[in-house]
Amino acid sequence: MVVEALKREGVEVIFGFPGGAIIDINDALEKDGTIKYVLARHEQGATHAADGYARATGKVGVCLVTSGPGATNTVTGIATAYMDSIPLVVLTGQVPTALIGNDAFQEVDIVGITRPCTKHNYLVKDVKELPRILKEAFYIARTGRPGPVLIDLPKDVQNQKAEFNYPDKIKLRSYNPVVEPHNKQIRRAYRLIEKAKRPIIYAGGGVIISGAHKELKTLAETIHAPVTMTLMGLGAFPGTHEYSLGMLGMHGSYCANMAMANTDLIIAVGARFDDRVTGKVEAFAPLAKIIHIDIDPTSIQKNVKVDVPIVGDSKLALKKLNKIIKEEGRPDEAWRDLHAAWWDQIRAWEKRHPLIYKLEKDVIKPQYVIEKLYEMTKDKDPIITTEVGQNQMWAAQFFKFDKPRTLLTSGGLGTMGYGFPAAIGAQMAFPDRLVIDIAGDGSIQMNIQEMATAMEQRLPVKIVILNNEFLGMVRQWQELFYDKRYAATKFSVTPDFVKIAEAYGANGFRATKPEEVESVLEQGLNAEGLTIMEFAIAKEEGVFPMVPAGKATTEMLLV
Repeated sequence: MVVEALKREGVEVIFGFPGGAIIDINDALEKDGTIKYVLARHEQGATHAADGYARATGKVGVCLVTSGPGATNTVTGIATAYMDSIPLVVLTGQVPTALIGNDAFQEVDIVGITRPCTKHNYLVKDVKELPRILKEAFYIARTGRPGPVLIDLPKDVQNQKAEFNYPDKIKLRSYNPVVEPHNKQIRRAYRLIEKAKRPIIYAGGGVIISGAHKELKTLAETIHAPVTMTLMGLGAFPGTHEYSLGMLGMHGSYCANMAMANTDLIIAVGARFDDRVTGKVEAFAPLAKIIHIDIDPTSIQKNVKVDVPIVGDSKLALKKLNKIIKEEGRPDEAWRDLHAAWWDQIRAWEKRHPLIYKLEKDVIKPQYVIEKLYEMTKDKDPIITTEVGQNQMWAAQFFKFDKPRTLLTSGGLGTMGYGFPAAIGAQMAFPDRLVIDIAGDGSIQMNIQEMATAMEQRLPVKIVILNNEFLGMVRQWQELFYDKRYAATKFSVTPDFVKIAEAYGANGFRATKPEEVESVLEQGLNAEGLTIMEFAIAKEEGVFPMVPAGKATTEMLLV
C-alpha cells in the first residue's frame, strides 16, 4: 500500500535509514524496485536531503525512518521544513499497536513530539485507513501553505492486508485553503498603489512556492517599484535587476532597510514580517500603508497591522493585480514620473553605503570568495545551498540569485548542518546541474557523515568551506556586545578538511592566501565528483550591515 501510494503520487526518490520497525516497507521498496532509495548516514541528514529535493523541485520530499531514535532524529529536519513551508511526507516505523504506551524497545510518541512542528500527523491504527491517510498526507503537505506531514506506522499494521482503495480526490471539512483572492481586496490594493509615491515590493518565500516570480517582475516593471527580498525570497526577483535592492532586515542592505523605513506603501507578497525583517516592530515602516498577500490567513496581521489583507495564492493575486493595472491604462511615463523622486533617494542610499568589504594582502576575505564563486558560476545555472551563520549571510549578500529555487537555505529555524544534505537532495533531483554548498567550519561538521551518502550515490556536490576556526556568528555577537569574551566559540581543534575529503574518496583543495582563491575554485569546480574547497578566511571578519537585537532596522551597524 505504501509503495503503491508513493508511485501514484509521483515519488521518484526516498531518503532514509532502516531499522526493525520499518524493515517491511524497505523490503517492499526493494522488491518493487521502482523508487530510488537513498541511504543516508543519519536520519537528520535524510530529512534535510528530502527537504533540499523538495525546495529544488517544488515536489513533495519523502523520508523513511524507523521508530524511536530514528524518528526523533528527524525532528530538527521536520521543524526546519515547517518553519520554511516545505512539503515533506515523513514515514516513521512504530512498535506494534499492542505495545504502544508500554515503553517498548525503540518506542517514542513521535506523533506527540512532532505535533508542534508538523502541518498534520497521523498514527495509523487500522490498515484499512492507510490508503486514505497516505492520500491525505500528500494533499495536505503540498496545498495551501505547504509543510511537513508525518505518518507513524506500527509494525503490526505494516504486516496486515486489506483492499487498496486509493481516493482520486481528497475533501477535508476542516481544511479548505483559500486559493482564489477576493476581487474587492485586489481592487482596494490597486487604489493604494495608484496613489503611492514611495512604494516598495517586499517579496518572501511564498512567491517562489507559488511560482509567482514572473508576475512579481511584471508588477515591479509596470509600476517602476523597487523590490526587496527576505532570505527565503532571494531568487523570487532577479538579483541583478536594476530594481532589486537585495535582502532586507538584520543583515540586509543599507538601501533596502532605509527604503522600508521611508516607504509610503509596502506591497508584501508571500512574506510573514518575521523579527529578522522588522527589527523593533514599533519603529518598522512608520509611514507606510501595507498590502499583504499570503495564502496563510494566520500570517496576516500576526506581527504587523496591515491595511489591505489579501488571502490567496500569490500567483493568482499578482495576476489579478497586474490585470487591473493594465486595464486602468496609466501610461508608463506617468508611473515613472510618480516615483522619480523616490528613485533618486534610493540611488543616493545605494551610493552612500553599498555592500563593500576591505581586501587585505595576507588574509582571505570570505566576501571575496563568494564574489569569485559567483563570477565563475553565474553562467552555469548553479543551485546554491548554505549552512547557517556568517557563511549563509555572506552568500545572501554577495551571490546574486536571478532565478527561483536556486538558493536552498534554512531561514526560519536557522539549522546548522542543513546545507550539505540539502545539496545531496538537490543533486539527486538534478544530477547534471552544478550544486554548491557554502559552509562554515562549524556547520559542515554537523552532518559531514553524509559525505559517504554523496560518494555512494556518485553525486558531484561541491562544498565551499569558509574556515575561520570559530562559530563565527556567535563570535561576532560576542565581539560587539560581550567585550570580546569568546565563550565556547573558538575551535581549538579543527579537522583537516582536505584529508577528510580524501578519506571518503572525494577531492580536497585548500587556499590559505588571497592569490590562491581563484585557482582553488577553478580546480574544485572542474574536478570530477564530490569536492571540498577549503578557504582559511580572516578569523574575526564580521557580517555587516547588522541590526542589533531590539533595534530599529535603521539603526544598522555598518562596520
